[in-house]
Amino acid sequence: MTEKKVISRYLNKLSVFSTVAVMASAFTLAGCTSEVSVQPASDEKVKSVSMSTNDTNVIYIVMDDTGFSDFGSYGSEISTPNIDRLADNGLRYNNFHATPVCSPSRASMLTGRNNHAVGMGQVANFDYGEEYPNRRGEIAPEAGTIAEVLGENGYVNYALGKWHVAPTHEITPAGPFHNWPLGKGFHRYYGNLEDSSDQYRPELTRDNSSVPMPEKEDYHYSEDIVEKAQQYVVDQVSMRPDQPFFINLSFGAQHMPHQVPKEYIDAYDGVYDEGWDVIRQQRFEKQKELGVIPKDAKLAPSNPGIIPWDKISEEKKSVYTRFQETYAGFLTHTDEQIGKLLETLEETDELDNTMIVLISDNGASSIGGENGSTNQTIAYNTLTETFEDVEKKADLLGSESVAPDYPAGWAQVSNTPFQKYKNSMYGGGIRTPLIVHWPEKITDKGEVRNQFVHVSDITATVYDVLGISPPKTIKGIKQMPITGISFADTFDDAGAVTKKKTQYFEMSGNRMIYHDGWKAISVHTKGKPFEQDTWELYHAEKDFTELNNIADKQPQKLKQLVNLWEKEAKANNVYPLTDNFLNALGNLPPDNPRARKTFVYHPEMSHLGESATPLILNRSYEISIPVTHSKEDEGVLLALGNDKSGYTFYIQDNKIVYEYNTGVTRYQIVSEQELPEGELAVQFIFEKTAANQGVGNLLINGTEIGEVEMKTLPFKTSFEGLDIGQDLFYPVSPAYAKLGEFPYAGDIGKVTYEFEEASISTLQ
Repeated sequence: MTEKKVISRYLNKLSVFSTVAVMASAFTLAGCTSEVSVQPASDEKVKSVSMSTNDTNVIYIVMDDTGFSDFGSYGSEISTPNIDRLADNGLRYNNFHATPVCSPSRASMLTGRNNHAVGMGQVANFDYGEEYPNRRGEIAPEAGTIAEVLGENGYVNYALGKWHVAPTHEITPAGPFHNWPLGKGFHRYYGNLEDSSDQYRPELTRDNSSVPMPEKEDYHYSEDIVEKAQQYVVDQVSMRPDQPFFINLSFGAQHMPHQVPKEYIDAYDGVYDEGWDVIRQQRFEKQKELGVIPKDAKLAPSNPGIIPWDKISEEKKSVYTRFQETYAGFLTHTDEQIGKLLETLEETDELDNTMIVLISDNGASSIGGENGSTNQTIAYNTLTETFEDVEKKADLLGSESVAPDYPAGWAQVSNTPFQKYKNSMYGGGIRTPLIVHWPEKITDKGEVRNQFVHVSDITATVYDVLGISPPKTIKGIKQMPITGISFADTFDDAGAVTKKKTQYFEMSGNRMIYHDGWKAISVHTKGKPFEQDTWELYHAEKDFTELNNIADKQPQKLKQLVNLWEKEAKANNVYPLTDNFLNALGNLPPDNPRARKTFVYHPEMSHLGESATPLILNRSYEISIPVTHSKEDEGVLLALGNDKSGYTFYIQDNKIVYEYNTGVTRYQIVSEQELPEGELAVQFIFEKTAANQGVGNLLINGTEIGEVEMKTLPFKTSFEGLDIGQDLFYPVSPAYAKLGEFPYAGDIGKVTYEFEEASISTLQ
């Protein structure tokens, strides 16, 4: 950083302090002795702004579902030159631990505290109800985020990309907004609030408002958020060069859907023809060469269900390799975007004094199953696509026509050298890359650090190196202690003793505890009492990939760790435990905003995210749509979803059509007679007859015009939300796919959803 810029920042902070002091003096002279309105939200603000001369910028780059070995600097054959540049000029950590799924990792990273303690015991899509206060999908206000803290210390804060730490039922055009980025300390936000995003047609939010998809040829979401990040940086250093910034840049990559232009996929043609067993072994050997893993580390055996490559047919090999070529191309494309941001930092003279932290929020996902998946909804609902179905769409991988995830065999490669995957307590679920790049402070460039680090330690480290003491109160709310522990001493000391002695883990009833080089992992069977769990014991300090279970040989050590887990769990609000996972998506506790018997939507309503729409899964319901119709009027009356799954009501050729697409089967009711003109009461009545199935009836003015027996999706209807009078983003029905948004030409009245009961429980 130039001397001029340092002086400018210092003088600006003196100016801020002087302004506050002058205003306070003016109030005193006027006879006002009570606390004045210019007082900061916390007692520490004036002191930190006036005394600190810290000008270091901070950037968090968060990858999604990216395995330990996926970067070139961690042993991969995938081209990631910009990420590797960060590693070569910074530090790589090989003993970093995230939580097994995304929302808890993000909540922990943003707050510097354990995820259950701040209220994020599960992903933000799930609301387990008031009996599970640690699993309601939001960060407690007692756990201020790094943006809130840095904002009180003179920083400008920007968030871009995936958020996913607000209850997804709150993602509505009317909020509430207190859990959105601007409600958590960020000054600007641009990205997607949900768990994942289509890369070509994302549901975007800018600050507190939804925005239409940019009309740009060859649009890609990863490119878009980085372009916005570049703009934020340039604007900041141009207008306020004296003020440091914090950026939270969170990619949708490498979460499904894996979507990237074809040229990136074709760049890996032939690279994976030898198959996942060979590639995994090659990565393992490369990791040893790079020093990313110890020389005596053992490669975990193949995970259950992974078929050896030499036992797979040539037809399947061809399709499976195309999935991995797509995944690799997607990652290279993401790396390219990171490179663009680095170029901007260099051009603005901000790179050297910017602390960049890059992680993956959890390990690689196996949800693609044996054959891989071309439809995100099918995979998410734990349904299976046959190989024949997948093969038909293999040439479309990477395009907007499919929403793919690769086969589990390739996810195993991503997690080399560990066993298991995302959502697991084993290394494949929680051991991910961590790179710290900070040219002004890191001198041991390119080295590997093996100290135990937890995702909660990252923000604690930032506070440490910036010399910031988190305030005791934020917005008048007393703050809980920061439980993360700084690992800043490892920046210049490879032999620094690990300060993080103990760290608990829990996800969906699966448990793990780390303590002083040892790990204990519970083995839980869903539905069984937790008291019946068995525990495995690993001396992680000597057993890098946790393969040698010595529970029988060290019973006292195991007992010590299990007791320690109990202590940590009680201290961090982990109880009560539950092993419910996807079925929690259908849980509507009484105080959930979706727990209503009646929903009434005006036709002018903005696009509504799927997770905030009326829950029609596995229950009876009615939908009423009043319209004023002329025989020339065509268009969509109501649509929820996209071309991968969802339901729609539309009028075409003066006939009304209802369609429900599971991604596997498309159900349809078409009126035989043309519609009369005038006022029409369109009504759809679904009667549940068994689990995830029932009978749907379509009526016009009280007269039944068609019936269909349907099997319905069990967990999530779609990854696109609800529109009235049009179908934004992807069309639900191919019948109007070439007609754009296909808005209805007539008038639509108030749309009503009716249910027999408001709240339902799926956690029994």
